[in-house]
Formats: sequence, structure tokens, C-alpha cells
Amino acid sequence: MTLLLPGSAQIAAGSKKAGRWVWRVLTGIIAIVVFVVVLSLIWRAGAINLMVSPTTLRFIQILLILLAIGWAALFVDAYRLGRPLTLERKHRLTTSILDGALIVLVVGALIFASTIVSTQRDFVASVFGNGKKSEADKGRYNVLLLGGDSGADRIGTRPDSITLASVDANTGRTVLIGLPRNMAKVPFPAGTPMNKQFPDGFKWKDCAENCLLNGVYTYAAGHPALFPGDPNPGVTATMQAVEAVTGLKVNYHVLIDLAGFRDLLNAVGGITLDVGKRVPIGGIGAPIKGYIEPGANQHLDGYHALWFARSRAGATDYERMTRQKCVMTAMLNQLSPQTVLVKFQGIAKASKKVVNTDIPASDLGTFTDLALDSKKLPVSSFSAVPPLIKTGNPDFELIRTSVAAAIGKSEALDKSSDDGDGKKTNTPSSPTSTTTKKPSSTSTKPGKSSTTPSKPGNDVDDVASICKA
Repeated sequence: MTLLLPGSAQIAAGSKKAGRWVWRVLTGIIAIVVFVVVLSLIWRAGAINLMVSPTTLRFIQILLILLAIGWAALFVDAYRLGRPLTLERKHRLTTSILDGALIVLVVGALIFASTIVSTQRDFVASVFGNGKKSEADKGRYNVLLLGGDSGADRIGTRPDSITLASVDANTGRTVLIGLPRNMAKVPFPAGTPMNKQFPDGFKWKDCAENCLLNGVYTYAAGHPALFPGDPNPGVTATMQAVEAVTGLKVNYHVLIDLAGFRDLLNAVGGITLDVGKRVPIGGIGAPIKGYIEPGANQHLDGYHALWFARSRAGATDYERMTRQKCVMTAMLNQLSPQTVLVKFQGIAKASKKVVNTDIPASDLGTFTDLALDSKKLPVSSFSAVPPLIKTGNPDFELIRTSVAAAIGKSEALDKSSDDGDGKKTNTPSSPTSTTTKKPSSTSTKPGKSSTTPSKPGNDVDDVASICKA
């Protein structure tokens, strides 16, 4: 009775006052749960913001601990009310063992739940914190996604993967704008420190690879005097460069450190990939320590999965980008809810080393809400790559025009998605953008999917020959 309906044993056995107090507490907890469920149906973003608030998580953690203590006390009291000394020896022993087992089961589960809540609270506070809230610009949130490669053989962090996600603030429909790391002569907005330093674009005599787009981060980080009081000048300068290149205001950034992926992948037990080409471990200024050999259904631990994602020896930038997408896809496909729950503490601990962002905790509800909506819609993309854009001498006006066209087409899809009969209206693709539809369950086996980006000219290798997640 105490397991199924706490307090019922007390009411049945004569301790009605104690039982009624327990039922009042249960009624209050049920009322809170119902309130959160109703709030999530009416205002999903607000409900998520409430549930990820560090204050709310601390309250839940304390509540779970108090429930564990109270429930254990009810089991002990129910045992007392059962008058065990009046039972036969065999029955008394069985009752004692059962009561003890139920106490361990219930208290253990609640304490474990409180530990997970505590880990979640620490994760939210550490990663998101209290950053400055940024309002949507012209009805869109623009979030800069950076993949930073800060291995032991690199000086500092250099974002080798640069993508701007432009999300409609109402529908969640997303346009991904890919910018190659080797884009040269990037401009900066007027009035910014980098614009004053480089009025004709990010270049100087004999700068070679140091004055490419991914070098903006390193340069700004090495010249903090240009950004007084800024704790992360590299990110700020890169955001400003992307704003000037695309013509869009960047609201937030998310920096993923590829080197930290080793711990994260080990925490989830590794991933399984079909490796199409031999991938060196090491190289580019360092000796090659070995190879990841081709083969189907290869299980890679954190060390080998990291090298599969970041190895540059004998590979083009586009091949490397494809391998990184395969690793991401494998994680998304192979991470089950059960794995995340059982290994949550290790995942959260590793994630704090991997993710750096200025998205405030107060905006988590907004972006989670948009993410849930965006999963129902196709994702459009535009990549500023050859043959349309020459990365060595880019036409930035053409880039901005193409970005605006891709976003305009995306917004047009929202307006024309229903033709009045409940049918979706198809809009032909423009040559500067692509629309990627999610694979259907009938064509993709569980845990398997292929990554097939559009080919910019002849610079992308055949995806099937590289990897499959």
C-alpha cells in the first residue's frame, strides 16, 4: 500500500492524521505536475524555461531528497503498524526483507534522480549561464555554429567549420549558410576594431593562410587590446566577420571543441561507422601514428572517432567536413534515450568541455521550442563555395544577395505551404540554395543514415567513398 499510494497504510491501520498529511503533500505535487503539463500545452517555451531554470532544478533536487526521506519513514511506520512481533517467524522475516528492499528501491531511485537533476543544474549553469539576451532580427534568430579544432598540434582554437543557422522566429524553418574556412579578404562591419585595423578586408603582406576566415579567431584572440573587456575576442571578431559577409545580424554563437569530443564519445560508448577510405592518425606537421582502415560497421572509441573527424593528412577540406558530418550523424542516430539517461552524468561532464556558447539559460525554452518545430520542416541551405564563389577572391555582394535569396525563398515556403486545400505547395529550387528533406522511415534503417551534401563544383569527393553513419 505504501509503495502504490503513500499514506494509505496509515489511514487503513488507524494513523489517519499522518496519512491525511501525506495525501495533502501528494495532492500538492500532483497539482504542480498538472500545472507544468498545462503550461507546456499553452506555452511550451515558457514551460521549458521554467524547468531548466537553476532555481527550479535546485527546488526539484531538494524536493526529491525530502520525498526519499519521507517515503522511507512511511515504510518504517507501515512496518510498525503491521505489528511484526505478532507474526510467525517465517512471515516476520519475509515482511522485514520485503520492507527493507522497498526502502532501498524507492530511496535509491529518488536519490539517483536528485543526482541527475543536480548534474543538469550544474550543466545549464556552466554552459549557458546568464548571457545577454538578443532579440530576433527581422523575425529571425541567426546562430553562428563553429567547430573549433584545438588539438595538441595546433596553436589555440581555429574554427575550421563555420555555419550560420538562420531560424525563423515564428515557424522554426531554418536556412543553413555554410562559409568555407579558407575564404580570403573577409570584411568587417564599419566602426568595429577589426574594420579599423583592416579597412580593405582581412589581409596583410605575405599573410598566407593566417588571413583566411578561420584565422580571424586566432588573430583577435592574440590581440585582446583591440577588444577591451571582452572575455572572448576571437568569437566576437568571427561573428562580426560573418555579419559583414552574409549581411545578417548574428544573435548568438555555439563553439564545439572537436578535441573535447574524445571524452564525450567515450562517455557514450563510442560510435559505429562505415569507413570508406583509409584515414591517417596524425600527419600535417606530425608523424603518422597509424590508420583507421576502411571497413563496414567499425566501432570507434573516442580517440579514433576524434581522429576520423579531424584528420587532414591527404584529404581536402570538403572531405574532412563530410567525415565530421558522419560523426555527428552517427551520434544523433545511435544515442538512445536509455544511453543518455544511464550515462547522463558522464555526458554532461564531457559536454561542459566541448560546448561554449553565449545563449543565455533564459532563452533555452525559446530555442528548444523552435528546434521541435524545425524538425517538422525541410532545412534549406546555401554554401559560399566554388564554382559560384571563388574563396580566394570572393564576391561578397553576390554572397549577400544569395543569402537573402535563400532566406526569401524559405519565407515564401512558409507563406505558400498551404494552398487552401491543406496541400503543400512546392517551390522550385534556385541554383544558389538547396532544400534537404529528412529521409523517410521506409528508406532508412534504424541507426543508419547517409550524409549526402551538394557538391560545390568538383571539390567534394564522392560521399559514399568517404563514410556512412
